[in-house]
Amino acid sequence: MLKRVWKISLAVGVITFLSVAVGSAMNMGAAEMNMAGGDQGEVWFPHQQHQRTIGDCFQCHNLFPQEAGSIQKKIAEGTLKQKQVMNKQCIACHRKMKKAGQASGPVSCKKCHQKK
Repeated sequence: MLKRVWKISLAVGVITFLSVAVGSAMNMGAAEMNMAGGDQGEVWFPHQQHQRTIGDCFQCHNLFPQEAGSIQKKIAEGTLKQKQVMNKQCIACHRKMKKAGQASGPVSCKKCHQKK
């Protein structure tokens, strides 16, 4: 009986692990994105590079949902301030990494915003 319970527990554990692994791999989102950047121009964003580096979606998505256009939607609703994501999340994280001597992204607005 104990052997059977152990086998069932092991099988459930393997299935759970595989479900999480496959689900995580499938929920990577776009590899890259071009996001609206207001008057300063679009912002090219290497999304999957950030996912691999940070490893925790909630580091960014604590402010906005994981769906296309969610930043602009929340700004329009008044629940997110313009520049809040870039200044409070992106640049702050890049500066922290740079200060720690790690490879980081740009720390100035003009390095990300690209006017056409």
